[in-house]
Amino acid sequence: MTVIVTGATGGAGSWIVDDLARRGIDVVGADLERPPRDRDGVTFLEVDLTDQGQTWELVHTYEPDAVVHFAAIPRVELTTGTRTFTTNVESSYHVFDAAGSVGADVVWASSNCVYGSAFAEEPWLYDSLPVDESHPTRPEDPYGTSKLVGEELGAMAARKHGISVTSIRPVWITYPGSQRTAHSRETFDPECADPTGNCWAYVDVRDVVSMVRLALEHRSTGDGHEAYHAAAPNTYLDRPTADVLETVFGELPEDCTLEGDQSVFSTAKAESALGWTAEHTWEESELADLEGPAFL
Repeated sequence: MTVIVTGATGGAGSWIVDDLARRGIDVVGADLERPPRDRDGVTFLEVDLTDQGQTWELVHTYEPDAVVHFAAIPRVELTTGTRTFTTNVESSYHVFDAAGSVGADVVWASSNCVYGSAFAEEPWLYDSLPVDESHPTRPEDPYGTSKLVGEELGAMAARKHGISVTSIRPVWITYPGSQRTAHSRETFDPECADPTGNCWAYVDVRDVVSMVRLALEHRSTGDGHEAYHAAAPNTYLDRPTADVLETVFGELPEDCTLEGDQSVFSTAKAESALGWTAEHTWEESELADLEGPAFL
């Protein structure tokens, strides 16, 4: 089996490359730059996915069984909104269409930002809690909009080419040994905290990797496009979620069934369809002594 992974030297992409190669899959890792070291079982290439010719040459040269598309500008603060939007949309269009032309299924990184609150000028509370994949999508920022357009492009490619396209909507991705959640938790005061559309949700990168792997395994079950949340079962605050939300936002939606420190993002769909469950929570992850991919 051959899998092309885009964003191969990025945060989640590099972990995906390492996991697939460790399992004996032939991996072609594409990014704007090659990593400083090689990795057995992986061919690394410099590719600009906003260039249609380079993208099609990549895909038609290797004719993969599947493409894992994690290349993107990951948030709005890194560059201009125009560049964020055009880069993410152009690269996704080229990847999906090229993959479809050789019959390769696609698993790619969308985002919970498609709902719109995360990067809104004034974050708003969701219509119901917990949020499932049927919640209305109404982004007002370039990043969230680029991911929503990407999902439509994935659905288009599935219809046009008869391939399977899986959109993973991860929340904030964390890494083993990171203390960022610990610092945020220790300094958090709900009485003066700013509202956030992410609602203190997170997911360990290892659980993103496992969802990608399961999506690849389940891709033969049928053509079409499906979206799944990737989130840990709890928030990283170690507080009752509903109480925090009510204090910070001043209200709760009428339809709210959150219990304890439960995440606002439901993963029931991924659990049912893919057999996926998040195995890593901040309690374990913050103390983990685990090195990332050695080729970086």
